[in-house]
Amino acid sequence: MLNVIWAFMILAGVLYGGFCGGTVMGAVANGALDSAKEAVSLCIVMLGVVGMWNGVMQIARASGLIAKWTKGFDPVISFLFPRIPKDHPVRQDIASNMIANILGLGWAATPAGLKAMKGLANLAVEQRRWLSDDMSTHTATDEMCTFLVINISSLQLIPMTMIAYRSQYGSTNPTGILGPALLATLGTTVIAVVICKVIGGRKGYGIEKEK
Repeated sequence: MLNVIWAFMILAGVLYGGFCGGTVMGAVANGALDSAKEAVSLCIVMLGVVGMWNGVMQIARASGLIAKWTKGFDPVISFLFPRIPKDHPVRQDIASNMIANILGLGWAATPAGLKAMKGLANLAVEQRRWLSDDMSTHTATDEMCTFLVINISSLQLIPMTMIAYRSQYGSTNPTGILGPALLATLGTTVIAVVICKVIGGRKGYGIEKEK
């Protein structure tokens, strides 16, 4: 749907420029070129930010810091995912994802999130809730649904990525979003947890397909 919307907007702009004459069409062409240049520059800047924070997360994992933080997240993970065994390695991947999201490092959270989702699939096989590890033949488990919702609505104490964007675009106060971002993400996270707990207990939610 988004592809259709964007295609319509681009086509409408080009047609409007052509209808209004050479001056407007020239402005459309210059705008496209300037936007392309700005997009490339932004990608280069953000590539450095992503690389740095991914490196920081890898160092934290290799040094054992993530493992220590995972213990601190144990009560939260046990509450959100009561069917995950205490010693299962997927808990560390979930904790890594949550820590990165809380720090506003969405891109750094993605690798851990993908690994955690794969670990949850393997757990479903281990607990015999899935008969095979072929994810294409199953619906999501309760844990997968909960993890996805929490990941999307994640609480952010320091939205580093957004601060970097604001700084790149010349904001006079890049950190001015700290308060609003904290309140907004706190609200969405609380609502997400409540919804997961309420709907998760109903028949038919997160239940695997009958084999």
